[in-house]
Amino acid sequence: MPTRRAVLAVALTLLAAAGCSGSSSGDEQAAQNTLVVSTFPFGVKEFEQAVVDPFTKKTGIKVELDTGSNADRLSKLKLAKGEPEADVVLISDYFAALGQKDGLFEKVDVPAMKELAPFATEGAYDGPAYTHQLNGVIYNTDKLTKEQAADWQLFGNAAYQKKVALPDISVTAGQLMISGVGEAYGKGPYDIDASLRTLAGWAPNVLQFYSSTTEVTNLLSQGEIVAADALSGFATQLVTSGEPIAWTAPAKGRYMATNRAMIPKGARNQDGAKTFIDYLLSAEAQSATAKIVGDLPVNPKADIPPDIAKVTGEAAKDPVAAGYKTLDPAQLVDTRDAWVKRFTREVAGK
Repeated sequence: MPTRRAVLAVALTLLAAAGCSGSSSGDEQAAQNTLVVSTFPFGVKEFEQAVVDPFTKKTGIKVELDTGSNADRLSKLKLAKGEPEADVVLISDYFAALGQKDGLFEKVDVPAMKELAPFATEGAYDGPAYTHQLNGVIYNTDKLTKEQAADWQLFGNAAYQKKVALPDISVTAGQLMISGVGEAYGKGPYDIDASLRTLAGWAPNVLQFYSSTTEVTNLLSQGEIVAADALSGFATQLVTSGEPIAWTAPAKGRYMATNRAMIPKGARNQDGAKTFIDYLLSAEAQSATAKIVGDLPVNPKADIPPDIAKVTGEAAKDPVAAGYKTLDPAQLVDTRDAWVKRFTREVAGK
């Protein structure tokens, strides 16, 4: 017959086990009610206002934002080796493609994807686009007409020597520009030889190959340049502030980039991640991000704010109808390093 001390020991052991079980369940529940979203370091407060706060109010799921550059966040994901901190990664298409090559992402399938424009769900990516960026020309309307600005030859025109700027290949607009020039002066968007040869001819005319939004807006505002190849989002604030600034699509060679919503393999809260992405793609969230963040929507049911419509017109709602195309990541991932070196040596270094 067991002693009183032995019975007490068993009881304490069972009580401790029950306590551990309850703690584990509580931790699991807390994890399901919290989501880590990896995103860009700019516009964070606006993104919280447009998406995060309404999402939490609607679902009860708290969202923690982890910010950083595309490259830094992708590196962090690689180092995690299947145990990522992030449940959702919002990242540009090129870096999404790099991550896919290394097998870092799950295939995303959520109900709202059925509402999106076809380019947002093309099969080249594991996750849908949640916004797009149009490449074109931002220009001074006191110095140039829309037709002049839309002609790529503007950047080689001696009448505007050292009065124009072009993006470095390191920024999103850089690859879109290279592909646009390749189409306009070569055999297509991946004709790197024709593109670099053309850009090299323009290089002595170019004041600066920029690598940040601030550089472009400052150069324009201070009157140092009359035009620059740039994403449409660069122009919104300047145009709406009353500056003599406008933006136009190029006459030929119109390309756009996308930012994708991805779920890392091994994400701890995949159900919550899918719920978040589904909300991010809804007409409600897409309208809010367009209005508050300035993102171009991929859901055709979203509202386009007047300030964005003033800059891009119908291209904001239907870029494909306006002649815009996306680039095939399979054509860019393996060639990227070589193209960067060539651009630096053959164009920017001149």
